[in-house]
Amino acid sequence: MSDLRAALAAREPAIVVRVERAEGSTPREPGAAMLVTAGAVFGTVGGGALEMEGIAEARRMLAAGEREGRLDIPLGPAIGQCCGGRVVLGLERGTSAMLERLERADATARRAWPHVYLFGAGHTGQATARALEPLPLRTLVVDTRAERLAELPGGVEPRRAALPETEVAGAPPASAFVVMTHDHGLDFLIAAAALARADAAYVGMIGSATKREKFRRFLAERGEGERIGRLVLPIGGSAVRDKRPAVIAAMVAAELVVQLLGQNMNQDCAGFAPA
Repeated sequence: MSDLRAALAAREPAIVVRVERAEGSTPREPGAAMLVTAGAVFGTVGGGALEMEGIAEARRMLAAGEREGRLDIPLGPAIGQCCGGRVVLGLERGTSAMLERLERADATARRAWPHVYLFGAGHTGQATARALEPLPLRTLVVDTRAERLAELPGGVEPRRAALPETEVAGAPPASAFVVMTHDHGLDFLIAAAALARADAAYVGMIGSATKREKFRRFLAERGEGERIGRLVLPIGGSAVRDKRPAVIAAMVAAELVVQLLGQNMNQDCAGFAPA
């Protein structure tokens, strides 16, 4: 939408190309879009020959002064793609009215995004926030330190809290809780509060096998020992043993995508034949 807004501000004619229908195995889902001007393309509807067809038709429409169009494209040998599905692309001239419509739709979609509460804005927390920022997740980063929250990327929501564990109660149902503060005792309080919520979609805490055992004893002393089975520790899995913040962040982001968005992911097409 920011690209359409910029094109309108510059009075540059543009066509919005959207996936209206996707049948079978396709590279993108309905709603995926790109903006095409005479000299640039922003976004993607799946790449490969499918996308080139959309770009070519959009630029033909721009040259002809047309406002609306549609392409029905089988993803087979005719265009050099091997997915085997079918995609219908809708093409429409970008206008202020369209921008308003897209902004309303985007606001509605964002309200339905799963919430991720990330506790801790240290080195690994910062890296994880950056990994989560471009994903369709509402990420809130909770910390006691204003200076660390100020370093976060713009696409996440900073939340300063003197008692971070109290933020768990206000999270909506099916939220994910990722715990990686600078204090193990605080980690335990936050994770215990998150595990107390039966509606939590994910509760993960950074740490080692030793930390997990100490936390298990902490829960047992509170009469909550059975809840340890719902805790993900180590976060991001153990297949890659690399403690660099960026690597941990990538693994955690992948884990959250599978857990929170997996039911909506059905993209079987991963490769494209030459056009």
